[in-house]
Amino acid sequence: MVGTPIGNLEDMTLRAIRILKEVDVIACEDTRRTQTLLNHYLIRTRTTSYHEHNEMTKAPELIIELEEGSNIALVSDAGMPVISDPGFRLIKLAIRHGIRVIPVPGASAFVAALAAAGLPVNKFFFSGFLPAKAAARQKVLEEIKNQAFTHVFYEAPHRIRETLAQMEEILGPRPVVVAREVTKAYEEFLRGTPSEVLSQLQKNVKGEITLLVGPPAPESQGTPVTRRSISEEIETLMAGNALDERAALKAVARARGISKSEAYRLWQREKGKRES
Repeated sequence: MVGTPIGNLEDMTLRAIRILKEVDVIACEDTRRTQTLLNHYLIRTRTTSYHEHNEMTKAPELIIELEEGSNIALVSDAGMPVISDPGFRLIKLAIRHGIRVIPVPGASAFVAALAAAGLPVNKFFFSGFLPAKAAARQKVLEEIKNQAFTHVFYEAPHRIRETLAQMEEILGPRPVVVAREVTKAYEEFLRGTPSEVLSQLQKNVKGEITLLVGPPAPESQGTPVTRRSISEEIETLMAGNALDERAALKAVARARGISKSEAYRLWQREKGKRES
């Protein structure tokens, strides 16, 4: 299991380069992407495709090669294999067959982001990718609301704004860090409360994102977060993110895990109370 760079090609260990040159075959998530790395270090080893869509059939084939005496290096597109990447099935099968599994450590996006985030690291929890659907994501955030340690997630760039809005809604002014494009040319760390970080983000977010959530302040632990009105949330999104009323309403509905029509009814009800 060979760790590879998460962006900067210089983040490759001498041991990893030697191993990739010495093995008989390299099993990689995307052969074209891995070939760029191999070309950079003049590595001529044969590659074979191993990814989430073929690992059920490919893992047994690789085990047969290993039992016949081949040495195989497993790599992912970036970082350590198996960590939010394919490979678990192969590792588990190799152990079951008595084949030695050797980790060759390398870069890891969440470890690099955690080290530079400035959040408490004496105790932390890494959860991989947050759920794509707002309702499932809300459940995760509700679970961590009163947990007194740092949480680390991966998030898709097209969902990060919606997720931060939902965090502001559920977690309140907790410290968060958005680490974007770690080790790459446009590396960026945005720090603050969810709403503060949301206001710093560009409209069209791109790149790979690690999202870190710090523990609540000691005095706020066990204290329920006061939910803002839908009107307040819409006004905040419109002011800080250059959204029109319709887009802001849609974002609030997603963050609350309700339909847009339900959010609209609640919004109109609030407006009616204020006018009366």
